[in-house]
Amino acid sequence: MIILGLDPSLSCTGWGLIRIEGARISHIANGEIKTDPKAAMTARLDHLHAAVAAVIGQYAPDRAACEEVFLNTNPQSTLKLAQARGAVLAACGRHNLAVAEHAARLVKKSVVGTGRAEKPQVAAMVKVLLPGVVITGADAADALAVAIADAHLSPRA
Repeated sequence: MIILGLDPSLSCTGWGLIRIEGARISHIANGEIKTDPKAAMTARLDHLHAAVAAVIGQYAPDRAACEEVFLNTNPQSTLKLAQARGAVLAACGRHNLAVAEHAARLVKKSVVGTGRAEKPQVAAMVKVLLPGVVITGADAADALAVAIADAHLSPRA
């Protein structure tokens, strides 16, 4: 089974793919999708949608997992995150890909052991769980963590 983990953001969406074979988890690929902050919102969302759709088309995952929206202190930031997440989820929907949603704290607890882990701790643990992985950035590490957590938290079907 191949799981696509997604860490949506308007500025930089992380993605990571893992393969599950029995109890073994292995790395397939990971990356980050950056948008131009000077571009129109519609262009940025279209770019996210197209790039995630391309990843799905290339790797044909069996399912996807995404972090749930969390509330920022700035409502505008929360709205932008929700819009980016919508574009990412729409790309999954276009490919009939089921998406499990997990709270960020639950992902961190599942991968690191504490729900308050910082980004460097998450990346370090992802490297332990996926020996030899080369992570393209912090958001890609978070996306791989989402996929790993999904492998542990969701029933295999």
